[in-house]
Amino acid sequence: MSFFAIVACLCMLISFTGAQSSSSAYVDPSVPTGKPIPGDYTGALRPQIHYSPPKGFMIAYSTDGGYTFTKYANNPVISINSTQFRDPKVIWYAPTQQWVMVIAYAQDFVIGWVIFHHEQAYEHEVTFSNSFYTSPNLTNWTHASNFSRWGLLGLQYECPNLVQVPMLSNISVENPLDSSNFASTDMYVLTISINPGAPLGGSITQAFPGTFNGTHFAPVDHAARIADFGKDNYAGQFFYGIPPTSPQISIAWASNWQYAQVVPTGESENFRSVMSLPRYNVLANTTRGEYTFVSLPYDLSPLYTTTSSLTNSTSLANSSLLYDYSRTVPSGALTFNMTVTSIPSENATGTANFTFMSSVTGESIRGGFYLGGDTPFFINRGYIRGFDNPFFTDKFSITNLVSSDTRTFRLQVVIDRSIMEVFLDNGLRSATSTFFPEGELDTLIISSAGLSPGVQVAVDVYGLERYVVL
Repeated sequence: MSFFAIVACLCMLISFTGAQSSSSAYVDPSVPTGKPIPGDYTGALRPQIHYSPPKGFMIAYSTDGGYTFTKYANNPVISINSTQFRDPKVIWYAPTQQWVMVIAYAQDFVIGWVIFHHEQAYEHEVTFSNSFYTSPNLTNWTHASNFSRWGLLGLQYECPNLVQVPMLSNISVENPLDSSNFASTDMYVLTISINPGAPLGGSITQAFPGTFNGTHFAPVDHAARIADFGKDNYAGQFFYGIPPTSPQISIAWASNWQYAQVVPTGESENFRSVMSLPRYNVLANTTRGEYTFVSLPYDLSPLYTTTSSLTNSTSLANSSLLYDYSRTVPSGALTFNMTVTSIPSENATGTANFTFMSSVTGESIRGGFYLGGDTPFFINRGYIRGFDNPFFTDKFSITNLVSSDTRTFRLQVVIDRSIMEVFLDNGLRSATSTFFPEGELDTLIISSAGLSPGVQVAVDVYGLERYVVL
């Protein structure tokens, strides 16, 4: 997606009145310079509740690259007399030269496809249809198909997304996103968010790999792939315009509807939520399943506070590393990588753990990996005291099998002042966890203990700036 499409989202949020649900923004690169809409055509489709009680889909368009928007005079462009018809996502499907919109029939547990035919023709204004129209907007839609009652249902479907995603040849290599590691594929991923009804309570997003022919989506199986094993990653949305042979990039709302409106906030902030890291998304075949939905953090190196790591160790087996970052990292944001190698194929023992702690209050958030048994990984935010709520689950875990090919475990952790994201084994599993300490976390402890003979542990730690100037 171009910068203009991102601007479109922001402008739409601040310039419209009335209650509104989730929407999408898109850029039409086919609109030529010098025509009635100069440069890129930017629009956003959104349902509006002020046509009460039913919701309808509305269009607004920009002719100045996304700085200002005009509501389409004949809104709504689609209305089915329903209060639960919402969250449109629009993509361009090149093989059939069509716009495709993915819509949630929220409490019918149906995701619907609506198609719009687009012809490269211009009279006095941009035309979008099988025949010519004089509107610069996408206004003529046809129902194509439904995707009904798949996966976890919960109370309602929300915020669907459809994106073409490449397959990796080998997820176990050190740099899985290297261009040489991508296999040709026509796979798509349909994501559906539900709320409430997540296994841990509240809201969650699930992914369905499959194929798409421009009108119908066919999943590869009936499995619901949960995108995040924590509790604070919801309604992730993809940036469009990225070549389908490249990793697709998404960003999610880092909270949960069970407590989103009551978590702490500062007097100067006046908001209660943050977004997740932008993430690379691909598919990979793994030991226990085909078409695993992989999620890795976007490249953080431009945010490093130093060109070399703040601290590191290549011999952390059955030992520990302590790093005080209270003075070296003003942002309070860190990332570290841990690699555990030469794990025995049988009777492996030991743990590899980390703790972020406040030297003032003693609060901490912890995590770690057990190399034996069913090889679980855990997160524990129960030692943070700044927020208490019966639905603010404090512990999470997931089985993370060691690759039989590499006998290696890889972990990347990214932490800011009140959010932590973890990525296991090149993003095969990931988790997002918010936390609200009374005191700032300023100390990192990484340790391993009870490891089988020959197991090696390596770690490097980097500080992160508050932002990067582009």
